[in-house]
Amino acid sequence: MPTWRAKASLLVAATGLVAAAGAAALPAHAAVTGCAVNYAVSSQWQGGFGANVTVTNLGDPVDGWTVAWSYGAGQQVTHAWNATVTQSGAQVTARNVSYNARIATNGTVSFGFNGSWAGSNPTPTGFTLNGTPCTDGTTTPPPTTPPPSTPPPTTPPPTGSLPSSFRWSSSGALIGPKADGRGIAGIKDPSVVYHNGRYHVFASTAKSSGYNLVYLNFTDWSQAGSATFHYLDQSPIGVGYRAAPEVFYFAPHKLWYLVYQTGNASYSTNPDIANPNGWSAPKHFYSGMPEIIRQNIGNGYWVDMWVICDSVNCHLFSSDDNGHLYRSQTSVANFPNGMSQPVIAMQDADRNRLFEAANVYKVAGSDTWLLIHEAIGSDGRRWFRSWTARDIAGPWQALADTEGNPFARASNVTFPAGAWTRDISHGEMIRTQTDQTLTISPCAMRYVYQGMDPNAGGDYNNLPWRLGLLTQTNSTC
Repeated sequence: MPTWRAKASLLVAATGLVAAAGAAALPAHAAVTGCAVNYAVSSQWQGGFGANVTVTNLGDPVDGWTVAWSYGAGQQVTHAWNATVTQSGAQVTARNVSYNARIATNGTVSFGFNGSWAGSNPTPTGFTLNGTPCTDGTTTPPPTTPPPSTPPPTTPPPTGSLPSSFRWSSSGALIGPKADGRGIAGIKDPSVVYHNGRYHVFASTAKSSGYNLVYLNFTDWSQAGSATFHYLDQSPIGVGYRAAPEVFYFAPHKLWYLVYQTGNASYSTNPDIANPNGWSAPKHFYSGMPEIIRQNIGNGYWVDMWVICDSVNCHLFSSDDNGHLYRSQTSVANFPNGMSQPVIAMQDADRNRLFEAANVYKVAGSDTWLLIHEAIGSDGRRWFRSWTARDIAGPWQALADTEGNPFARASNVTFPAGAWTRDISHGEMIRTQTDQTLTISPCAMRYVYQGMDPNAGGDYNNLPWRLGLLTQTNSTC
């Protein structure tokens, strides 16, 4: 499960049906004649906790529910799933989301959240369902032993630092094209988030006629190869050139954003990441190619847009296949509008050493940002360099950035199932949070990447890219 940090805004989960169904429901917020609540703290650590709430409807069926309670010790809800949760002072209100509005008689609905506490974390009382007190069978079981004054976490938050060199172990090829008549040659450029118990993967589909996007989801990587493909050219994203997706949840808008390249830096939004038809039509961050990129691109291509936000600004990175990494910014309040003209964030006279596919992440538990960027090695194989900074705007300090000490290259990756690729190319770290801060743990990092048969060659669009998973084996945690 992901590790969450407290945030000022609440996220809303988008998948997973937990309400009992099958009975005819009365109009929204129908009268409730009885209800029971089980409130359980699932984990607790210094200053924070996780909790699950299960509500049993003992009255008439309802279609649309509101559960309310008050905290008595100053606790604050910081993140919720399977409900929209708001808080005013001590009063907390949880409302259904689209997929779990109905509760049949004797049916249940569950939701969860993370919260903060100081001093003590007693179980709240006085729960109501649609205004009806939940007194019949309400359960608020006391702990079997009194909690310690400084309770230890059930799962310790990540601690540790990035090493100065990296070692990885790779899976075999996990995701490749389907034999479904589309004639796709490669699946590449993955972006991934773990949300509501499922991995959600977006990737480019490549073939001689061009690129588009695909979405799939699954609960475990062993299921990745059999997961259903949802081709996003069937959604409002539409047909035409779309490639190199990046997905994240923008908490201020309560929307998922999918950023991708179309010849411009483009994006679509969706309230439900699990609904492949819910994406909006493409919109652009710029009116066209910015002049500084036009001046420096040479024979390269403007590619691989990447958005990350700190507490004040959202930053858009992109590359030009010609030794330049660019950065633009706009305020969090104004995002996605008002993106500034790019500046050169990094450059290298050898275009192959700073080629494409930049990722930038916030390292959990620190004030460090991590930048990785794909390079082409002296042997023609793809690999990644890395840098760190105390600010997204830089300056960036080399971390593991040489062929002898790479961030990720075939030379520092073991392949227990056999070396199916010599390229470690365009991918995405599995994050600890889904939001716009793109936060990762420094502990046992995992990176989804594209690789291919070392003997393959020919037209770039027809290369047989497949997706695999790297797991760090020299974690400092």
